[in-house]
Amino acid sequence: MAGALERIERFLEDRGRTRLIATVNPEFVMRAQSDQPFRRVLETADLCLADGIGVVWAMRRQGCRDQQRVAGSDLVPALANLCARRGWRLFLLGAQPGVADEAGARLQARVPGLQVVGCHAGSPGEEDDDDSLLRIESSGADLLLVAYGHPRQELWIDRNRERLSVPVAVGVGGAFDFLAGRVRRAPPLIRGAHLEWLWRLAQEPWRARRMAVLPTYALAVLRDRRG
Repeated sequence: MAGALERIERFLEDRGRTRLIATVNPEFVMRAQSDQPFRRVLETADLCLADGIGVVWAMRRQGCRDQQRVAGSDLVPALANLCARRGWRLFLLGAQPGVADEAGARLQARVPGLQVVGCHAGSPGEEDDDDSLLRIESSGADLLLVAYGHPRQELWIDRNRERLSVPVAVGVGGAFDFLAGRVRRAPPLIRGAHLEWLWRLAQEPWRARRMAVLPTYALAVLRDRRG
């Protein structure tokens, strides 16, 4: 986490272009095997963070022995503290209507001095891009958090990179739902045991279809000769 925040802070100081940051889990990796546009976005991202413990496991097998998990749900509060300390402004885009507003309000209550300058559900569809981009630009935001879930949030950022006015945009998945209290996050004991994925599956059974790729992912990692 410390290394991720240090890198993002440098990105925020450099106003030359919009940097895309992805929080990657095994579902991202498996999706990228067959979805070429999504694969290109991940391969050209400025920073990919190991959000899922399955990615951490694979990286450690391939020689990154000290790799730690950087969960998007932990990254967002950490970024809020960074923004408050440096006077940077935050914009929340995505999730269901009203969720970003609740998440933003809770972040501001939790982090003294944080400037949340915009909250907007919008949509990942191109037909809503102009409206969302106008809101972001007029807010004067420095950091954009996008919560449309993968691959839509990463594709949205990539599609609009040349039109965005922020130096950093991060895909954060379901982080707004946790912050707003719409979804309860796993207790620390379960997170420490690397079973947060099982907790989320129990709360949201619809994830079973997405998680069906995990055995295939695990087998691919085990077969990789770099391990």
